[in-house]
Amino acid sequence: MASQNVPGIAVLRSNGYPPPVRAAFVSTGFGSIVVGLLGGHALKLSAITAALCAGPEAGADRARRYLASVSAGIVYLVLGPLAGFAAAFIAASPPLLIQAVAGLALLTSLAAAMTTALEKESERLAAIVTFVTAASGVSLLGIGAAFWGLVAGGALLLLEQGFRVRRRRG
Repeated sequence: MASQNVPGIAVLRSNGYPPPVRAAFVSTGFGSIVVGLLGGHALKLSAITAALCAGPEAGADRARRYLASVSAGIVYLVLGPLAGFAAAFIAASPPLLIQAVAGLALLTSLAAAMTTALEKESERLAAIVTFVTAASGVSLLGIGAAFWGLVAGGALLLLEQGFRVRRRRG
């Protein structure tokens, strides 16, 4: 869940939407319990869908971008029963084509996120360390790279802030 919820929230914030974090975690957690009892898997925010629906490619008018989410939901409802066929179709597609399409769809979201993350000079190094660690794919103790990226970037940010405070006093 952390590999989708945390990036999903970051994508929404980078596009200027303040997500209700607590409500999102509580509702996806409760929903996961319910669908788990029915044999389903965890419910979570979808970082890729959020990136596609919250970014400028979903429309110039930010107030109407919700239509992209509604459209995505309808497509998911249609494709859900056809998931086996869709999986076979995607499996038959060249992997490079799938990666290229996904990469192109996320470029503007990545650019917006990087612009926001690197905006404050005092936080740039920590943002870069967070990004590089998360992108590395490292997994420790069964916990994915997104978590370790936040830990590494957060630790560096705290360390840098401590040095700045010490320099001001000194």
